Order: sequence, then structure tokens, then C-alpha cells
Amino acid sequence: MKTVLDILKSKGNTVWSIAPGAPVFDALSLMAEKEIGALPVIENGNLLGIISERDYARKVILQGKFSRETTVKEIMSQAVIYVTPSYTVEECMALMTNKRIRHLPVYDSETLQGIISIGDVVKAEIEEKEFVIDQLMHYIKDTPAIETDK
Repeated sequence: MKTVLDILKSKGNTVWSIAPGAPVFDALSLMAEKEIGALPVIENGNLLGIISERDYARKVILQGKFSRETTVKEIMSQAVIYVTPSYTVEECMALMTNKRIRHLPVYDSETLQGIISIGDVVKAEIEEKEFVIDQLMHYIKDTPAIETDK
């Protein structure tokens, strides 16, 4: 059973972040440059929140605000749900589905180890299912047929 640690080993654990006082435009630029959908909002080593493309769409664009004038702190999600490296892929999938979130920061003790996305979780889930299917196919192929009397 795959864990968050397995996902981070595969994708890496580089974390880009943004300060709460930065303009939303800077956060969007960084997300576009790094091809990511969310950034942790960190100040003095403390996680204050997370800003996502969804936050931008709902709290800036739809409210007629301007990304160069609005700070990250004004629109970030403050109630951050996170996981530890030992969480399983299935636990993450359930958590993300139930909480309707797309990104999970990963903490080991008090250290931010990385961030996983719903795409990372789905990819890991598919890889695990493909492995099981492959093993079953080999088992079936290598198992001699049993003759039955009629």
C-alpha cells in the first residue's frame, strides 16, 4: 500500500511558498512558472495558510478585485488540512474528497516536507491498481488449468 512518503520520493519534495503580504499577482506568477496549483503561505517558518487557483478565482476575479492590489493574506485559506508521510494514498483520497480540497501539505513533526496534489494521489492510486492487475494476470497465466470430470 503506497504512502505519502512514496509519492514524495517519486515526485520530489521541493516546496515553493509565498509570504502573506505578497500581492496575489506574485503568487499567480510563481504558480504559473512552477506549473503548480497552490502555494503554502509561510511567514517566519510558520504555515499561515494556503493559496490556490481556486482562491483566486472565487475571491479575486468573481469579486471584482485586482491581483496586483490584493494581498495573499486577504484570500488565502487559513484552515489548512495536512497529512504526515505515513498516510496512505487511500486515506489522502478520502480526506481530499470529503473536504473538497486539491492540495495537502505534508508535515513530519513540525517540518514541511512537501505538498501533494489530487493529481499525485490519483496517479499513485492508478499505479497501485495497475501493479495488482499485472500480478493477477501473471498469476492466472502461470497457474495450470484444472481439469474437472463431467
